[in-house]
Amino acid sequence: MGNNNNLNHNHTEQYFYLTEIVGAKVFLHGKKIGKLSDIIVVEKKQVPEVTHFYISRPFGNPALVVPRANVVSLSGKEVEIDIGAVEKYVRDLTPEEILLKDYVLDKKVLDLEDHEVEVVYDIKITKQNGNLYVSDVDLSRYGLLRRIGLRKLAEFIYNLADKIKEQTISWAYIQPLPTNLTSFRGNVKLKVLKEKLAEMHPVDLADILEELDPEQRVAIFDGLDTGQASDTLEEIEPNVTRDLVFALDKKKVAQLVNDMTPGQAANIFSVLPFSEVNLITPFLDKEMAAKIKLIIDSQEENILNFATRYFLKYSPSKRVGEVLAEYRKLADENDVIMYLYIVDENDVLLGVIDIKELLVSQDEQQLKDIMTEDVIALDPDSTMKEASELFERYGFRAIPVTDDNDKIIGVIPYKDVMDLKHRFIE
Repeated sequence: MGNNNNLNHNHTEQYFYLTEIVGAKVFLHGKKIGKLSDIIVVEKKQVPEVTHFYISRPFGNPALVVPRANVVSLSGKEVEIDIGAVEKYVRDLTPEEILLKDYVLDKKVLDLEDHEVEVVYDIKITKQNGNLYVSDVDLSRYGLLRRIGLRKLAEFIYNLADKIKEQTISWAYIQPLPTNLTSFRGNVKLKVLKEKLAEMHPVDLADILEELDPEQRVAIFDGLDTGQASDTLEEIEPNVTRDLVFALDKKKVAQLVNDMTPGQAANIFSVLPFSEVNLITPFLDKEMAAKIKLIIDSQEENILNFATRYFLKYSPSKRVGEVLAEYRKLADENDVIMYLYIVDENDVLLGVIDIKELLVSQDEQQLKDIMTEDVIALDPDSTMKEASELFERYGFRAIPVTDDNDKIIGVIPYKDVMDLKHRFIE
């Protein structure tokens, strides 16, 4: 931990490792009263939150359980607390409270089939919005050396191997800790369970799939519903995409591709061998297959081949609260969800609203009161090259396509054009 942290003020994101702080001297009003022997967390949300600091005292005095809010500052050497009568902070732990050092450190990390993956050598704790959370477990040999006090040696050994130093697993991938976890019982297990998959963002799920062996990867991917599998396939690294497509039934792959926008589908096809593309194409929707071919064949292809018709559009009189009430459901059904396009009864584009603007608006406000009227749009004759230039110039995440009468006829997602730019545009 590089600097002294004032825990009750918000700064940029800070973090420290458990073993860097355990053992620190604890001071109350300038007087040393003991040492920090552990940190207590409770699994309230997706990641555990630090709720108390466990402070041991000399001469047989019972340990103190001090709330996180009473810890004023900490560093690798000192912890300062601010409490009243110390006797009020002597108590037993509740069943849901977890001692990180005592219960989690040195535990085995198991995969889905209960095979040992690694050992927890350290635990990363991150400060966000004034709170402390367990963000990662450190499985690296670098973490082990740092933990036993050989940090300089670790730095020397790994100074040319940053990837080794960063061998951590996000706590988002760890299953809830067992209720019988103690110093001697229970292990830490990876959270790649089917009942949890539906809750995971496609980017996170892609990260997990990339780390699994091929058989596990296919088994998990095969269990996803079409929409989630399609979204996840778009986020997976090209080499893993190829392996998955080789292993999956080609009809299933075609279903996933048909669920994408043409640009996303072309991006998938661009990393596949021609022989695989030929096996999948007969099962594709004919219109989709034609658009994919046009995109891949020509960088000057008409931008409408990239356009999706699945976007959010509303009348100007719609109220913010009404939109927010239905947003979650509609977001699952559309390709472009970061913008709301405001149209009249003839679909003439009147304005646009960024979802961030919607979230900070009052429920009773009408959309016409918060929309941006000056909308940058493409016309139906625009090319992919022209679209990429607009994306680069303005930094939009999507651009609408309108006809000569300003009627919106589709929307172009950023990644559908920019992911393909390196391949099709010089």
